[in-house]
Amino acid sequence: MFPSKIINIYIFARTESYEQMKLRIIISLVLFLSSIQGMKAQGPEMVIPVPSQVELREGFYSFEDQPSVKVSYKAKGLASPEAYILDITPKGVTIKALSEAGEFYARQTLRQMTADGKVKEIRYCRITDAPRFPYRGLHFDVSRHFRSVDFLKKQMDAMAFFKMNRMHIHLTDAAGWRLQIDAYPRLTGFAAWRPQRTWKEWWAGDRHYAEEGSAGAYGGYYTKDDIRELLAYAAERHIEIIPEIEMPSHSEEVLAAYPELGCSGEPYKDSDFCVGSEEVFTFLQTVLDEVMELFPSEYIHIGGDEAGKSHWKTCPKCQQRMKDEGLKDVDELQSYMIRRIGEYVSSKGRRIVGWDEILDGGLAPGATVMSWRGTEGGIEAMSMGHDVIMSPGRYCYLDHTQDAPFREPESIGGYLPLDSVYVYEPIEKAMPEDRRHHLLGVQANLWTEYITEDAHAEYMYWPRAFAIAETGWSQPENKDLQDFRRRALNALEVLKDQGYNVFDLENEYGERKLAQTGLDHKAKGCKVTYNPELPWPKYYPAAGEATFTDGVIGGWTYSDQRWQGFLSPIDVTIDLGSVQDVHYVGGTFMQLIGPGVFMPEKVDIYVSEDGKDFKHIAQVWNDVSVKASDLLFKSFDTICNEKARYVRYHAFRSPMRGFIFLDEIVVN
Repeated sequence: MFPSKIINIYIFARTESYEQMKLRIIISLVLFLSSIQGMKAQGPEMVIPVPSQVELREGFYSFEDQPSVKVSYKAKGLASPEAYILDITPKGVTIKALSEAGEFYARQTLRQMTADGKVKEIRYCRITDAPRFPYRGLHFDVSRHFRSVDFLKKQMDAMAFFKMNRMHIHLTDAAGWRLQIDAYPRLTGFAAWRPQRTWKEWWAGDRHYAEEGSAGAYGGYYTKDDIRELLAYAAERHIEIIPEIEMPSHSEEVLAAYPELGCSGEPYKDSDFCVGSEEVFTFLQTVLDEVMELFPSEYIHIGGDEAGKSHWKTCPKCQQRMKDEGLKDVDELQSYMIRRIGEYVSSKGRRIVGWDEILDGGLAPGATVMSWRGTEGGIEAMSMGHDVIMSPGRYCYLDHTQDAPFREPESIGGYLPLDSVYVYEPIEKAMPEDRRHHLLGVQANLWTEYITEDAHAEYMYWPRAFAIAETGWSQPENKDLQDFRRRALNALEVLKDQGYNVFDLENEYGERKLAQTGLDHKAKGCKVTYNPELPWPKYYPAAGEATFTDGVIGGWTYSDQRWQGFLSPIDVTIDLGSVQDVHYVGGTFMQLIGPGVFMPEKVDIYVSEDGKDFKHIAQVWNDVSVKASDLLFKSFDTICNEKARYVRYHAFRSPMRGFIFLDEIVVN
């Protein structure tokens, strides 16, 4: 008797390839066989990331303590050093690989099949497995809040368990410098410490730093011995640690300790290095020398994101540099700096990687781009022949909440559930096929402005990092969301047993209910005309001109392609198609002050029968405090008794500036 799930999958699989169908049926058979064996037996159906090929056999391999394993480094048909063959037969367990890395990943698969030692019977099978991408990364922001060596080791254990192989450590930023540099002791003696414990308090205050050992000083840094300890631990788990030293921006802490490196020459005045100063390049090269002497990684991350560049426009040294080098604008000045640093790092046998802003003004030769503002920068870099790591915020930023915000600990905002991370596909149609080999892999990032405690940071990684692990390792045709969620639940239990603080996936609340149901109203499907004098939203276009009348309601986050975001007033007119009774006009806005999303100051509502003469029927003022830190929604609406064909909705930008986001204009 076949379980109903197999029958359902078989019916579904008629539209799939033979290999896809076979994999689904295999998974279902294993589920059935596992169920009749009870909790004591399981097989490859629990593994994350899902293996490339699985051949099931009759029967189960039993053991008492640990399974007996034979290893051979002679394996035909394996191309990647991380690939392996795991063979489980009545004679025992055999691993075939080309390297220690392959053997290591085979052992992680075996650990997962045994629930890390809890299960004493595993299915006879043969697994042939290899990663899709060579780079499968996880990012750690230790600048905003310093994390201990033990915390990083613990996360490496979980990373290795799920076959992730790159730990990117964001060591420097305005909130604190975290690495011992012998040539510049004030980086750790002063710039690594601040008076306020929370980033929010520090950011809202004077943003000053404190001397090490002073009363109330909060922070920390890694000694070189700390880093050597981390590197040894990582090497045992086949993880490469990539250090990041920010430049030219996010450098306030450096310029507070060494103000002569900024354009003003004064502490607490600059955030960008003075690119016109040779002293800056001496500083950066000296720092990088110590970094490269310590870290053996192929890549050195140099940041390159969010440079203000305003001081460069008036700085005599920067202007002279631009003149001497024939640079037409400050974007090219930044490119000059990145190129020069890239050449220096390359001369030491290493490679630079930077956020996608390093494309501005021209990309340095040999630079690798980490694309975070979307995928466009990565695609552009690939088309130019540069290597790329995809890390788009919409799918890979784990600082967003993973469940309904009212159920989650405080974060910067946004909503990124496990499912949304999992559905990300790094290969896009827009990528030239002959350049796709430049896509090295994927990385998830966790920025920790709002994440003070270690337990909170850990909670934000797991299980969403599972999805990144599977996207980076498994072939897309082998991925299945519902099956992944089942495996994720099992993996979370394993991590909980090991003492990890993880998200409660089993009791997930999910998306905003209105966003799931949509809304029907008189304006649905009607034409919307935008005031041509106001800028079209560049960064958050949503569904374009259809956004406000498509019946689609926004979810928990402004980045879900349902909310349209403006850095200007919103002024639109809806054509209902004919003169009708109008009794209600309203639109819902959100506020989330962390990323700078505010309610409009006010909304004016007008109606017209002919599209020429408009009657002002309501002015709705905002009554939500700009200091309210929670995610909030407010409808700016009016009840009326009018006849109209045209409805004009005019929202004024908040005095706080920032974005205003609107999802739908409802007319009834």
